[in-house]
Amino acid sequence: MSPVLDCRDADQLLPALRQARQAIGRGELIVMPTDTVYGVAADAFNASAVARLLAAKGRGRQSPPPVLVSGPDTMRALVAEVPEPVERLVERFWPGGLTIVLPAQPSLRWDLGETRGTVAVRMPDDAFALELLQETGPLAVSSANLTGKPAALEIDSAIEMLRDSISVYLDGGLVDTGVASTIIDATGLVGRDRRPVTVLRDGAVSRAALREVLGDLLEPDPVSPDESDDA
Repeated sequence: MSPVLDCRDADQLLPALRQARQAIGRGELIVMPTDTVYGVAADAFNASAVARLLAAKGRGRQSPPPVLVSGPDTMRALVAEVPEPVERLVERFWPGGLTIVLPAQPSLRWDLGETRGTVAVRMPDDAFALELLQETGPLAVSSANLTGKPAALEIDSAIEMLRDSISVYLDGGLVDTGVASTIIDATGLVGRDRRPVTVLRDGAVSRAALREVLGDLLEPDPVSPDESDDA
């Protein structure tokens, strides 16, 4: 059985950070608390570790994991460009439940899967997660569950689904929100052929809140069936 360490216990906090850092350094997987749901994490720059993450969840390379970062400066090192509207989004919603897809920095040597030259980045609003990210660097993190199952909101659910595929389980208690991050595609703000920002997944940050920052740069809201002209 993989060790389970309680991040809320002051006596276990430093051992938890140490064991998690060591596991990541060996190319292994950990489960960690975040501000949205529990995540399964791997070194973003270790291709075999990322492949192990996808296999543990039962996903293929066509579903690359997002990357958690400790702050905007790390994001800027991972992406090719940060358009001014994205800077405003980061200032408003980070740390928090907004994942932003941008063109990846082409000089980076990593393999997250079939990303088509992009990377999805987020800064979590969780003190333990941020401290761990400061020590490990960017982590490829996906929700701690098997594909098709609900994301884990407490550690026992993650253990039941992922079992020995994980080297270290970090217990932060029941996740307060339990709402996955909103994912937006902001790649259309980079380059000559400008396109609106699109919402790939609705989540913790509402479209209304996004529109307060982006205005017409955000795609139109979807039309509900009642508002459709269809008969």
